[in-house]
Amino acid sequence: MTTKPIFTRPISARYELEGAAADYLQAVTEQWLLPTPAANPAILEIFRDRDRQPQRDMVPWAGEFAGKYLTSGVQILRLTGDAVLRRQLAGFVAQFIALQDEDGYLGPWSKACRLTGKNSRGGGTWDAWGHYHAMLGLLLWHEDTGDRAALECAARIGDLLCHKFLGQRRRGRRLVDTGSTEMNLAPVHGLALLYRRTKQERYLQLTEQIVGEFAAMDRKGLPLAGDYLNTGVAGQPFHETPKPRWESLHPVMGMLELYWLTDDENCRTAFEHIWWSIVENDRHNNGGFSSGEKAQGNPYHPGAIETCCTVAWMAASVEMLRLTGDARVADELELSTLNSGLGLHSHSGRWVTYNTPMDGVRKASAHEIVFQAREGSSELNCCSVNGPRALGMISDWALMTGATHSTQKDGLIVNWYGPGKMQAQVAGTTVTLVQDTDYPVEPSVVLRVTPKRATEFALCLRIPGWSQRTRVRVNGETVPGVKAGGYLRLDRRWKRGDKVELRFDFRLHHWVGERECKGRTSLYRGPLLLTYDRRFNDCDPDDVPVLEAKKLRLHRVEWTGQAPAPELLLRCTDTKGRQLTLCDFASAGEGGSPYRTWLRLRHVGRARRFSRNNPLRTVLS
Repeated sequence: MTTKPIFTRPISARYELEGAAADYLQAVTEQWLLPTPAANPAILEIFRDRDRQPQRDMVPWAGEFAGKYLTSGVQILRLTGDAVLRRQLAGFVAQFIALQDEDGYLGPWSKACRLTGKNSRGGGTWDAWGHYHAMLGLLLWHEDTGDRAALECAARIGDLLCHKFLGQRRRGRRLVDTGSTEMNLAPVHGLALLYRRTKQERYLQLTEQIVGEFAAMDRKGLPLAGDYLNTGVAGQPFHETPKPRWESLHPVMGMLELYWLTDDENCRTAFEHIWWSIVENDRHNNGGFSSGEKAQGNPYHPGAIETCCTVAWMAASVEMLRLTGDARVADELELSTLNSGLGLHSHSGRWVTYNTPMDGVRKASAHEIVFQAREGSSELNCCSVNGPRALGMISDWALMTGATHSTQKDGLIVNWYGPGKMQAQVAGTTVTLVQDTDYPVEPSVVLRVTPKRATEFALCLRIPGWSQRTRVRVNGETVPGVKAGGYLRLDRRWKRGDKVELRFDFRLHHWVGERECKGRTSLYRGPLLLTYDRRFNDCDPDDVPVLEAKKLRLHRVEWTGQAPAPELLLRCTDTKGRQLTLCDFASAGEGGSPYRTWLRLRHVGRARRFSRNNPLRTVLS
């Protein structure tokens, strides 16, 4: 491999998060990850029963549930180190591996249907998609535990895919011909990751072959797949491509992995374009992605913002951050995590949503997509097993190592602000970073830097793009020239007792709506989207007052009502005395009450088209 990411996740990283994020992690672990296999035994039984009669009635993507559950569990384990969860995942992996057939098959479909894209009833299957998620979960587990059996299981899946599809075009066997190509081409990502770990040339060859199949056409000259490489290089907006569904982001990440392996600049160019196209045209005000499960070219579209779509978007954003080292990407991850990522979970940790709308109500996925429930798996659906990844991926981007310029030495990159402790190795020593803060509720962060021994290294601090007036002090001395939307690089010999103080600019900033949201505005305080919830107001949704945007006065309100309490509650008063109580988006709708993020404000100015250099949100004076 000749190309190296700018930023990487330090394998040595350890976390002791506190505050709201830690509460969610604990709740999801105790109320979802630990109970799920016993409460839904069909998560594995469907693999054991694949050749039994009568055959199970399954959704086409049933094979994904085990892999998605494992991936979520591993990533959350990275953040918590929970010993009980670790033991459970080890047992789950052992059982999962034991269900693999001799030829490497690890799906729930009978022999005549394996990796054909068809089930015995003539319907379609996402069989290759299920194997991709199995590979991803197994490879992550191997990476964190060294479990050789998990790697070998993933390799047997790779071998099966190579045996069935590598160089088989003349025999009429291409992966692209199995249908549902947004999903069934996703193994390209797993194969590239597998090659990185094993250096087995056949995995790279099939990766390249599948990327070539992105441009495949049927006999009528119509696209079979998304043509992600060619459309990306040509600069075509993602929503105008042949397959703009959210699942396409997984094959797109495989295309980026091919760049890491071969230096193919077209793969990099296409990936970057697709990412920016989604930010500019499809990422919603709450950090969620998709409208009706695909890109529409309209961030105001009221279609469902599916949990799986937002999770895939966040995973692609992690890869974009590794690729570019661009602090604006980390800003996007923070926006998605603290708003949609937390908001798609119940405070109890017991359920996630299918749709986390900008305006509306929150419903458990088990209600909205209950059609996925089956005997022995009443709680399983695509979103329930995938939602915890929105939290687990904090481990991928919170603390990274790398350089903010190609000529500079590696340092520690701090992307995550919040109470707790993070630890990693840099420059040959272990560094502990402790944050004393109530961020993102309050703007001040005290960061205590404790290297095991006094060491010279760079500490790079993300300065969010919305924080136009950030103040930073190191050991009491003011740091000049702090700029928004980048990294503040502090090069020094760090020693025990060093302290960095940050104060972010928490003036309100806003997004002026267009199209379906014309005449309405979204308000942000720091990274948090402020939201009307009927639970905290006397007015009903259709009677929310129109506020004067200029010189809004804000003050914190302590909630003394029924639990759960919101993370943030603000009383907003305008110059004419009109009031509205707003909470953080993640807390909105928790009690089943309707909420709104698009509010009516006067004198907010015109909407501005979002682009890389022209942000849509502006600071209110």
